[in-house]
Amino acid sequence: MAGVVVVVALAAASLAIGVAETDSFVLLASRVPRTAALVLAGVALAVTGLIMQLLTRNRLVEPSTTGATEAAGLALVAVLVLTPALGLQLMALVATGGALVGVLGFLALVRRLPTRSTVLVPVVGILYSGVIGAVATFVAYRLDLLQQLLSYGVGDFSGILRGRYEVLWLAAAAAVVAWVAADRFTVVGLGEDAARGLGSDTRVTFALGVGIVAVVTGVMTVITGTIPFLGLIAPNVVSRLIGDNMRRAVPLVALLGAALVLLSDVVGRLVRYPFELPISVVMGVLGGVVFLWLLLSTSRSTDAPPTVSRARIRAAERARRASDLDRTPS
Repeated sequence: MAGVVVVVALAAASLAIGVAETDSFVLLASRVPRTAALVLAGVALAVTGLIMQLLTRNRLVEPSTTGATEAAGLALVAVLVLTPALGLQLMALVATGGALVGVLGFLALVRRLPTRSTVLVPVVGILYSGVIGAVATFVAYRLDLLQQLLSYGVGDFSGILRGRYEVLWLAAAAAVVAWVAADRFTVVGLGEDAARGLGSDTRVTFALGVGIVAVVTGVMTVITGTIPFLGLIAPNVVSRLIGDNMRRAVPLVALLGAALVLLSDVVGRLVRYPFELPISVVMGVLGGVVFLWLLLSTSRSTDAPPTVSRARIRAAERARRASDLDRTPS
């Protein structure tokens, strides 16, 4: 309940902030669509991050660190070269296809790693994203499309108007599908062997999860641009509070994602008022700090020597004494 109140309060603040005088036209044509887009984007991206973490069994991954957004950008460069007059919905479809290829490539790469270290997986994902992003940047530079590519890489809601955000409802619907299939994703998060032992078809669940990630990433890249680290922060915070049960976590992750996006938008619009910072800048600073904290805390917990409980020490001592008595000649 408290989370709903926070989201409503931030949404009201988003509606109230603006340079133009608030009248019915400005409210209905610009501010309401923008606030609705902020909420939908936060919900969809946060839930997508949770799905990605369950599929990879790693808390340090999200679409922006798995090559999905960069692959979507590369697909959009191809669209700008071949059919620049393509409609918004078809561009979102092409970007979804690119994100799908990017996610599948990342999952195939992770499976080939010699070790599934908690820290190694996101590092490999960042390198993989960097390679795809470099290819997209090179192609865009050579074809004089760099400005268009950069616009897709920066999350910005200043251009959201009525008639240009409605595709985001598709991303929100994908998040609802994730909540319906939450139990399947929770089982897959236990590992493939455990999931098969519980009678779950891991291939179907993986396909559903990858499809949701691709749809949300593709739609968001076209409509709002990239919002980094959102899918990393919200699931990790909720996981530390209530654990890994996805059915319980999805509503809280969605609320936290919406609240973070609304808060970042309000901060970006007030820091240099009447100008505004892109939301990706604010979220990038916040998310980068949280990502480094998670990375370092995970590394310390991995490198720390294992602790042994007193009960285990006493049991080992009893076993050793019993063994000494057995070896004592009668």
